[in-house]
Amino acid sequence: MRSADAWFEAYGASHKNPTNKVIHWICVPLIVFATLGLLWAIPLPFVDALLPPEWAAFANLGSVTILGLIFGFYLRLSVTITVAMAAFTAACVQGILALERIETPMWQVCAAIFIVAWIGQFIGHHIEGQKPSFLEDLQFLFVGPAWLIHFIYKKLGIPY
Repeated sequence: MRSADAWFEAYGASHKNPTNKVIHWICVPLIVFATLGLLWAIPLPFVDALLPPEWAAFANLGSVTILGLIFGFYLRLSVTITVAMAAFTAACVQGILALERIETPMWQVCAAIFIVAWIGQFIGHHIEGQKPSFLEDLQFLFVGPAWLIHFIYKKLGIPY
């Protein structure tokens, strides 16, 4: 697996335009949130029987995806990036659980966010004049959020 710096350098190659960067700071977290929300809406009916009732809400494809990404990708990339991604993911889960309590179905809200955020991403890449990195390698879909975190870590002097 590439090092974190190698991933960030490769991802950053098509994200140099300041407008595209701002769009990514807005749209990447929204896409992560919306994707988790859409996956959260897909239940895993046999798993909930194995869990205590208070954990049954977590028997869904979103939870499995979260665990897979945290332990399958981010932990191999960087422990400190994993901590930030876990914290961001926990905040996303809280938002998803809050959306489940509103009248509009959560998955519909997440679908709308997902579509609008991806439109924003493609506008950013049009401005940049570069195609999105994930068209080269799907793993860049996971690198995008970590790329944003690495900027925060650099500002705070936190090694990754």
